[in-house]
Amino acid sequence: MYRLQDPIQLPRRQLLPTGILIVDDHPLFVEALEQVIQGTFPDATVAKATSIDTARAVLDKESRFDLVLLDLSMPGTRGLEGVIELRTRYPKLPIVVVSALEDPRIIHEVMQCGAAGFISKSTRGGDLGRALKQVMEGTVVLPKGYQPPEVTSASSDLAARIATLTPQQVRVLHMLRQGLLNKQIAYDLGVGETTIKAHVSEILRKLKVASRTQAVIEAAKIDFDSILGSSRDD
Repeated sequence: MYRLQDPIQLPRRQLLPTGILIVDDHPLFVEALEQVIQGTFPDATVAKATSIDTARAVLDKESRFDLVLLDLSMPGTRGLEGVIELRTRYPKLPIVVVSALEDPRIIHEVMQCGAAGFISKSTRGGDLGRALKQVMEGTVVLPKGYQPPEVTSASSDLAARIATLTPQQVRVLHMLRQGLLNKQIAYDLGVGETTIKAHVSEILRKLKVASRTQAVIEAAKIDFDSILGSSRDD
């Protein structure tokens, strides 16, 4: 539904990552995933972030990462917002979603956002390690037996519109969804209110809507309940 960009894949050859960022707020799973990574790539450096904001700060500070492993369900993130923001802001960085949300419709939307793969959190350690190796070899990893659902032309049109947003506009749209006013968004982003007004105007134009409310309604279509509900109605 939301094909922001083509998936970023690594070249088809065995690569050893120098840095992997885990973005997940579940400590036990993060610990287990870190152990798998260290067992699979002993020389790789593993960094951790518990939110999209923290991940953005880490990625802005460091350029040594070869791969991001991203959970979909975290505080402060709704639906596919995390995937969209990171893919928009770091278009050359491969992102693999590691999630307990295994519905084919959600997997399909994740891949349409340009993810380099999807790994279920129920995957056993050995299989998870092999999946990570496949990712580093340039393979798009998906759950066994996954079949993409049918999509509509309306979905493709919305994908094209979302793809035109800049990284800052994606952040502003996220804050609009939180119900923040322009002056609040300006304060949080450290810019002038006139800059935010310009961003909002561009968001409305690019999404082809007439009001902030309509923009929020459009953005809500990336939430999981909406994805599953609209897919049932297709």
